[in-house]
Amino acid sequence: MLSLTKNTKIKPEDVKKRAVDFFGPKGLGLKITSEESCSVCLEGGGGDVRVAASKAEKGATVDLETREWESQAKDFMASLK
Repeated sequence: MLSLTKNTKIKPEDVKKRAVDFFGPKGLGLKITSEESCSVCLEGGGGDVRVAASKAEKGATVDLETREWESQAKDFMASLK
């Protein structure tokens, strides 16, 4: 299991959209199992990914937890500026 946290200038709702685009059916093919305004949980390939973004002073704080998708999770977090 891997947990990552990062601050970004991106709005929380946009972080969630990017996570769905990256990990979801049109990205890596994971299935969305739950979704809220600024968080999403996805499953597939024997693992899962949870991304939650909360409003910060200049954008958002992103918390990501994953099993079996560690490399891809690092790539996703690196894409957030």
